[in-house]
Amino acid sequence: MKVLTVQYGCGAMCLFTAEDAVDELEEALSEAASNATFALIYFSKSRVDSETIIALMARSVPDLPYAACSTAGELTPNGAAEGQIMIILLPKDHFNVAAAPMRIDRTRRLDEAAADVATFRCLFQAEHEESESSRNFAMCITDGLSFDEEAVAAALHWGLDDLPLLGGSAGDGLDFNSTCLILNGEILTDGTILLLVNCDLPLQIFKTENFEPTPQKLVVTRSDPERRIVYEFNAADAAHVYADVVGVDPQSLSPMTFASHPLVLRIGNEMYCRSIQKVNEDGSLSFFCAIDDGIVLTVAEPTGMARSTADVLASVRETIGEIDFVLGFDCVLRRIDARNRQVTHKISQLYAENRVIGFNTYGEQYRSMHLNQTLAGVAFGIPVATKEAAE
Repeated sequence: MKVLTVQYGCGAMCLFTAEDAVDELEEALSEAASNATFALIYFSKSRVDSETIIALMARSVPDLPYAACSTAGELTPNGAAEGQIMIILLPKDHFNVAAAPMRIDRTRRLDEAAADVATFRCLFQAEHEESESSRNFAMCITDGLSFDEEAVAAALHWGLDDLPLLGGSAGDGLDFNSTCLILNGEILTDGTILLLVNCDLPLQIFKTENFEPTPQKLVVTRSDPERRIVYEFNAADAAHVYADVVGVDPQSLSPMTFASHPLVLRIGNEMYCRSIQKVNEDGSLSFFCAIDDGIVLTVAEPTGMARSTADVLASVRETIGEIDFVLGFDCVLRRIDARNRQVTHKISQLYAENRVIGFNTYGEQYRSMHLNQTLAGVAFGIPVATKEAAE
């Protein structure tokens, strides 16, 4: 069977395929979507293009709203994978979803963007008030190569007020050429898709990271904040200084190096990753997150990814009970670091056992912050009626 379908206790479904099986996917989707209110689609650009996704949805479920994005890997019901087409169907029995494109970038005043977000939120909350049996939250998908994620995080946090937010940046494998976002058949350029969700399932929004700071400090002494490029650390060539500190040859710097030796920024009592995307021909370093002159970065070492991931999922189960499924946004650098430390199987198994479905990102949005090397997710518990029937 080229297309696999998994149904969860609440009625949510996940369809996925790693093969060129669009025709089979179309047939399976038509049959599975009768009770769906919204679809989330994550796809590998190495397998399909945006036009194929748009045509698939138009033929199969022309009236079903959906949001889609390209990825740097997929989290399937069978664990972590690459080269997949995944379609997650949210059931109308438990979810209400509204989605809108948001123009949020550095060229626009943040208060204007936040006002648009606030208007969208107010309309949604007026129609779907929170109660003892339902909660509202927000998700976003943004262009992982736009350099605008910090502006997006600020505007969304401002406009959403106290509504919790999580999300991820669309990816392009490890090519870093272009990403793709689609909302209801429209391709968005340098955009953000904001989804507001009302759900009557038990739920918990969470994040987990696994790194410890070392004594090594790097000061950004010359940079291009607009393009997130650092030319110099400590008044010397950025790539050479970084390579010397982590003990590798500058010519061997790679995504595996960056995943194994992340740089972190202290904000208050918290440490946040400012991960390196790639080394450039001139010896500069491109970053996934915002940087600027004068920032002091600390070299960190990832530690215990499998343990920290298992611990946070165990904590989630203590809060909401048995996990029905998790929508996850997992940094691509975590996947690379897991492979480097030979714990890919453990992480993949943890995701499968806890029903984590989603995609590998170029960055994660969690509440007011844009992050790297983090798993951010929203876990849904078993529906009350299902629990009562089981008892």
